[in-house]
Amino acid sequence: MKWFKNNKTLKELLFQLVFLMILFFFYSFDKHRPDFEWYMLGFFLYYTVAASFISYVLIPKYFYKYHYFKFYLGLILVFVVSYFMEEFVLEQLFFDDKRAHHISNFFYTLLEIFPIIFIMVSFKMAWDAIQKHGQIETLQHTVQESELRFLKSQINPHFLFNNLNNLYAYAIENSPKTPTIILELASVLRYMLYDCKENFVPLSKEIEHIKHFTALNELHIETRGKVSFSAATKSETFYIAPLILSMFIENAFKHSSASQTDNINIDVTLTVDDNGLLQFGCENSFLPNANNDHLSKGIGLENVKKRLHLLYPKAHHLLITSQNNIYKVTLELQLKSHRTTYA
Repeated sequence: MKWFKNNKTLKELLFQLVFLMILFFFYSFDKHRPDFEWYMLGFFLYYTVAASFISYVLIPKYFYKYHYFKFYLGLILVFVVSYFMEEFVLEQLFFDDKRAHHISNFFYTLLEIFPIIFIMVSFKMAWDAIQKHGQIETLQHTVQESELRFLKSQINPHFLFNNLNNLYAYAIENSPKTPTIILELASVLRYMLYDCKENFVPLSKEIEHIKHFTALNELHIETRGKVSFSAATKSETFYIAPLILSMFIENAFKHSSASQTDNINIDVTLTVDDNGLLQFGCENSFLPNANNDHLSKGIGLENVKKRLHLLYPKAHHLLITSQNNIYKVTLELQLKSHRTTYA
């Protein structure tokens, strides 16, 4: 059946045939004359030819290309030709009584022809609308995928830039923590480069990455404060968009360490219930009067907001507050047990 799904012409032909058969039934049905009349088939076939010319010539060539004058001119010619065909060909062919010798009023005949041809043409336009809707959905999906790939491509250089600067500083000082930082950085980069190719990854892998990520940043604080991380999940069968949460953690470390020389406090919590509702919290202390102007605002927060909007529409709630020298991020995500995106 795969060949049938990929054959749009055949699918359209079957679509048209089914509706034409239904239309012919109502066109030929007459409770006062139950017997089948062959002239009805002849007239109906001609209407089908006229409607096909409108549907497959006039509409795609003129109407869809906004050449309305040519389209309506062609439409008038079709109905004029249809009038003469019905009066001087079809009636002469199927009738030998007075109907064959009587010339009907043009507008009266048009009132008989127009509804049938209009309905037939509507079938074609309905099919085109269905196809156009599918193309728009495909295009939107492609654009969304492209934007997500672009946003994810921004994450790695952003993270790498910040940590290479820190690593350089430790290397200059010949710090004994340098090898440990390199190992933690390698673990984090390995996850970013090889495990984050999909839009969604297993929750267990993301939690493991956050542990390494938090440990890496904690090394930079040394004895200047306290860092805590806890994760409690009742099920590891769920999937999550990679690197969504680590951006908040990175910002917490960056702004706390920049505004405080000591008493840094960073608390990260993550819980997931049986239904896949993830609750993430990230708190960090800061000094409001500290000189943070030298810090680049970067792309982190706007990046993650866009990804949340694209990957979790109507399935997330983000709240960011700043009070009593505590910057707090609270995020709720409704996870799924498969990799598909959210509708």
